Amino acid sequence: MEKVDHIGIAVKSIEASLPFYTEMLALTLIKKETVENQGVAVAFIDAGNVKLELLEPLNDLSPIAKFIEKKGEGIHHIAFKVEGIDQRLNDLKEKGIRFISDQPKPGAGGAAVAFMHPTQAHGVLYEICDHSSIKGAAGNE
Repeated sequence: MEKVDHIGIAVKSIEASLPFYTEMLALTLIKKETVENQGVAVAFIDAGNVKLELLEPLNDLSPIAKFIEKKGEGIHHIAFKVEGIDQRLNDLKEKGIRFISDQPKPGAGGAAVAFMHPTQAHGVLYEICDHSSIKGAAGNE
């Protein structure tokens, strides 16, 4: 893992949550986007050495909606930046780490993402994300 890329925070409403981050904490909104295949609207906030990713469910079937229903708003996941996500995924699987999905999926910011199963990481949902994997994707950083 290279570094923590971002911390995902589940919120019921990005619009209702943003003033806390931008006005109260004086952090900067980087961008907003919708990730249909993940069922979320996202807002990235610059928190200095790490980004915060606000995640709002698009519908009741969204994994974020289910998370909020079960646990309430709050920290959803911690994402590590990697390069060569396919190789990193295979390396981690060889070490016995299970993932929620066997293949990386398109995520926010044009990244390819994969989530470790939280039972493998003592209850923490970790994501590995590779911004170089999806060439030409909208929002690729």
